[in-house]
Amino acid sequence: MIPGSDPNIPLRVSFVCTGNICRSPMGEVVLRSLAADEGFGADRLVVTSRGTGGWHEGDPADPRTVVALAEHGYDGSAHRAAQLTRADVTQNHLLVALARDHERALLTAGAPRDRVVLLTAFDPDRPEDPDVFDPYYANAQAFSDVLTQVVRSTAKLLENLIPRLER
Repeated sequence: MIPGSDPNIPLRVSFVCTGNICRSPMGEVVLRSLAADEGFGADRLVVTSRGTGGWHEGDPADPRTVVALAEHGYDGSAHRAAQLTRADVTQNHLLVALARDHERALLTAGAPRDRVVLLTAFDPDRPEDPDVFDPYYANAQAFSDVLTQVVRSTAKLLENLIPRLER
């Protein structure tokens, strides 16, 4: 799953969604927190998130994202949206797409296929829809529901990353 990389260099993982204010910040915050709970800090794992578009660049996460995260014990208040760059594509070991259109955008941007994965590939509930629902035009409950799926999937993603992190 993780391409060969120097174990002396931190593993770099970036979550990618559309505007980087809803789904991908959830993934970033959750993975960083779960990894810290397992004893893996920034010296072993660097986690970021990006958007395929720059509409919200510099903005905080959607307030409903921050509330959903807080209600589940995560702090998303420091997040600032950023657009995916060529450097993100080349410097991250793993790019986690939140939906198939993000996966296509990453591949079109030149990301190697073996470094791009859909987050739902790790979802133990094996959803029929491989896209994590975009809650932007929905209500607060949708953000909580999406976060539940993100947490569940990200926990499994971390299980897959641990062998590389323990090197």
